[in-house]
Amino acid sequence: MGLLSVLTIFIPLPFGRGKEWVSFYIARRYLFSKKSTHAINIISGISVVGVAVAAMALVVTLSVFNGFHDLVASFFTQMDPQLKVTPVRGKTVSAADPVLLQIRQLPEVEVATECLEDQALAVYGNRQMMVRLKGVQDNFDSLTHIREVIEGDGTFELHAADMHYGIPGLGIAYQLALGYTYQQPLKIYAPRREGQLNMANPTDGFVEDELYSPGVIFSIKQPKYDKQYILTSLDFTRRLFDQPGRLSSLELRLKSGSDFEAVKARMVRLADGRFYVHDRYEQQDDTFRIMKVEKLMAYIFLTFILVIACFNIIGSLSMLIIDKRHDVVTLRNLGATDRQITRIFLFEGRLISLLGAVIGILLGLLLCWLQQQYGLVRLGDSEGSFVINAYPVSVHPSDVILIFLTVLAVGFLSVWYPVRYFSRRLLR
Repeated sequence: MGLLSVLTIFIPLPFGRGKEWVSFYIARRYLFSKKSTHAINIISGISVVGVAVAAMALVVTLSVFNGFHDLVASFFTQMDPQLKVTPVRGKTVSAADPVLLQIRQLPEVEVATECLEDQALAVYGNRQMMVRLKGVQDNFDSLTHIREVIEGDGTFELHAADMHYGIPGLGIAYQLALGYTYQQPLKIYAPRREGQLNMANPTDGFVEDELYSPGVIFSIKQPKYDKQYILTSLDFTRRLFDQPGRLSSLELRLKSGSDFEAVKARMVRLADGRFYVHDRYEQQDDTFRIMKVEKLMAYIFLTFILVIACFNIIGSLSMLIIDKRHDVVTLRNLGATDRQITRIFLFEGRLISLLGAVIGILLGLLLCWLQQQYGLVRLGDSEGSFVINAYPVSVHPSDVILIFLTVLAVGFLSVWYPVRYFSRRLLR
């Protein structure tokens, strides 16, 4: 920027008025004008690129974490209800509890299913394993998307007359060598709730019953369910665990268009501290908490990389201050104070941060879109080895705003002290 350009700026705007605009205008001209030393332009360009790459990495990385988060959530929703009411104390509660009756009679509730689940021993042939036996009512398929994850030649059935069916997860079917249709009854053992164990006849301390195959298994692709759960009828589990008329959870689905948060808050008030009311994310709190911590750690590490990238801005500004010494003398003669001159270089650093943030975020969004459309980065070459073929990506607007503010904050703070220091030392 030449001396004539400086003069034309300050003639219409004295330093007593429009100070911020004048400083900003000069900084903008300095950023895009050709310097006397070509290396300054190169370093300024490198500074912008460094900030842009860090911003792009933040967008892409956080979007990938969001993609995995949404993917895992989609798996859990196949089995998990919208809302799950469980007792605060004890494992079970009476199905006729007045609070539960009030909750299930709310006008927004479309489907309510009583469930009773507990640990049991499953034995098939010479194989055995501990399982989580979950007894549900016949409307369970209306409550969840369980039919979408059923595999086999049969249909989703829990009982037929006095015969009770057991639908195992894929992992259990593999461990017990059941297949889609197991030919022999699956024996289920549960400890008796009353009486003492007779060591002379240990089997007398267990309740034994049998489940039959409906010709299907379920596969949610989550070990928590596939390797632990067997679905059966509620009557079977109540008889096996000796829990007549009781339930371990009341699972609910709301009518379409209901205000979810308002209905949940109303249920919490009705529960009055006696019952937990958990949505799908709260039901899997441990899993999603770990994912949030991983995402937070990735954000922190990439922010540190952004801080390092901002050191290029400091080097660029220090060289610019040296290059513009003669302009500074002219500005002082026109009445500019040291503070106003310092603001020029502060604006210069902030413009570099802003430009890098905008370019980086736009590039990050472009890469995310390309990944969503074409799956450029794949998880593996083996067909069927993964649930999906390419890395999932989900861009959340809140993350984009957070990244933009982070880049600006880091860029602004990183140049504040160095500019003030170099201005005092080099502009005397």
